[in-house]
Amino acid sequence: MSRAMGLDIGTKTIGIAFSDPTYLIAQAHSTLKRTQLSQDLAAVERLIQEQDVREIVIGLPKHMNNQLSDSARRAQSFGAELRKKGYSIEYQDERLSTKSASQVLMKTGVRRENRKKHVDAVAATFILQQWLDRRSKQQ
Repeated sequence: MSRAMGLDIGTKTIGIAFSDPTYLIAQAHSTLKRTQLSQDLAAVERLIQEQDVREIVIGLPKHMNNQLSDSARRAQSFGAELRKKGYSIEYQDERLSTKSASQVLMKTGVRRENRKKHVDAVAATFILQQWLDRRSKQQ
């Protein structure tokens, strides 16, 4: 069964999350350490194939005044590369998702040194869950 993929694209890592097949719940999957664009795209594409991904939701980090940040433009560029390969790309405002992810990890007792390993995947989960919730309200 197909599912959606959430991506939190950073300069050093990419957080990855997947929906369940019913498109109700997002779950953290992993954090990919970035190397070169071609290798990053290949790694994401392998996961797309393995998980039977139908939609890809990319977090769009905007400034609080709703203007696109440099990070948002980099995320759009990554999304454009995936779109060239024929994938369906959507963007989700991700303001404060990393901060929220850090707070959740802190509250659940994850040690500071381990938080960095998980924060991007948890942020991708927040991004994807927001998109799933918005999608279910529109149907």
